[in-house]
Amino acid sequence: MRKSVTYGNFTFVESDIKDVVIVDCKVYGDDRGGFMETYKRSDFVKGGITADFVQDNQSMSKRGVLRGLHFQIAHPQAKLVRVVEGSVYDVCVDLRAGSPTFGKWEGVELSGENHRQLFIPRGFAHGFYVMSETAVFCYKCDDVYHPNDEGGITWNDKDLAVAWPLGVGTEPILSQKDQMHPTFAEWKKSINI
Repeated sequence: MRKSVTYGNFTFVESDIKDVVIVDCKVYGDDRGGFMETYKRSDFVKGGITADFVQDNQSMSKRGVLRGLHFQIAHPQAKLVRVVEGSVYDVCVDLRAGSPTFGKWEGVELSGENHRQLFIPRGFAHGFYVMSETAVFCYKCDDVYHPNDEGGITWNDKDLAVAWPLGVGTEPILSQKDQMHPTFAEWKKSINI
């Protein structure tokens, strides 16, 4: 059982990778609808997340789209990710040299129904696969996007062996850029690891 703590309307659940945190949000609802807090700095700090978020992003994708595995090179970003509508399988990969979980990944389903969030610290590659007809994906970053600072690792790298929830024989829909990412071994070689 994973260790968890609750502060305010948030339960912070320890993942198998140090500093990666699953965040469950309390939802208040009645026959009119619902309400939930998605971020409150004081509670997040108590839960061990001290990132100073400076940018919010939102993407929309259709079923079968896989985005990732992405990271910024010189300007790494911590991210707090969630899904407002639909469902995705969200993955982060530890790229921190010297980390005992270097090259390990964590995956979690995020959906508009489960209201779960995932905190990904700096030093990780990130990606997600859309499992619903469409998905609206939102995330906070602690550094702005630098278009000339992008890095990536191929989504289906054999060494990482991410267990994407694809059906047998299913190929995800990838951007041209995501089709060109190096393998994990190639990436390590390029930075002398």
